[in-house]
Amino acid sequence: MKVAVIFGGNGFIGSFFAKHLVEEKKFSKVYIFDCESLSSKDSSFRRALLHSPRSITQVIGDVRSSIDWRPKEHVNLIANFAAVHREPGHEGYEYYETNLRGAENVCAWAEKVGCNNLIFTSSIAPYGPSESPKDEESLPVPISAYGCSKLVAEEIHQKWLAADADNRHLVIVRPGVVFGPGEGGNVSRLIKAVLNRYFFYMGNQDTRKAGTYVKELCAAISWVLERQIAEGENFSLFNMSMNPGPSIKDYVAAVASVSNMKVWVPTVPYGLLLMIAYGIDTFARPFGIKHPFSPVRIRKLVRSNNIEPRFLMDNGYEYRYSLESAFADWRKECPEEW
Repeated sequence: MKVAVIFGGNGFIGSFFAKHLVEEKKFSKVYIFDCESLSSKDSSFRRALLHSPRSITQVIGDVRSSIDWRPKEHVNLIANFAAVHREPGHEGYEYYETNLRGAENVCAWAEKVGCNNLIFTSSIAPYGPSESPKDEESLPVPISAYGCSKLVAEEIHQKWLAADADNRHLVIVRPGVVFGPGEGGNVSRLIKAVLNRYFFYMGNQDTRKAGTYVKELCAAISWVLERQIAEGENFSLFNMSMNPGPSIKDYVAAVASVSNMKVWVPTVPYGLLLMIAYGIDTFARPFGIKHPFSPVRIRKLVRSNNIEPRFLMDNGYEYRYSLESAFADWRKECPEEW
């Protein structure tokens, strides 16, 4: 019996990776370790995703503390997806508290249970924003607490690997924006804005936003780990994005095509839209009103994340989805989000 444990498994990526391991018949049992169970507030699609297979078992625990739980079976694979990541939404110290302590505690637990295969989802945030392309050899220059915490967490996982490099395997993936059913993030907001005709360009049609479909991410992670083991290697770090990373205009065109609708997107000066966003945020914040016009998100829309998946390209990874086919699959799986 092959057993996997996914820390942060109730999250968006963790939910899909658990289902992926079961559906691909790679593991007969998957434990999901998370600080709380999915509730009625979470995506109904994601709740159904995790509650359907009997081979997926929920475990309640917090990676910010020492992990005392231990399954009866030998653990063959650990995936660490536990993170504080949403920006904006957290205080600076919260990123470090979860992302660093979580990395330390998960690595210590891997040591304790004798598991030699570890996956860690980092982010493209350590690269920092840049219009020039970034591949895995590019120097990381993070500018946010999130990006800094993820870069340090990578080092913590590499320290675990170095303690027994002859027998251990570590995969670190730096994904761009990950989208798909139940995401509820930036791409979901873009889709709704386009479909409801309140999306505006700000001179950013050609701004590149490295991104990947969540099912593609799961497939690529498994592919990289299996390749690593087959090649007798012990470490892989790879960027995860479509190639090339889609532009804002590409995202809009794919939404229009999948929805069979004609879309005309007006252009509004960036400064004006940012000023409006500050006005809305100033009014909404004291009342705790949530809205999609955060100044932080507006600024993100004009910054490129031009990330190249060089590792995948050089090693012959075959993509399963284009941007349009990914959106079509998303719409088929979860039409209520469209």
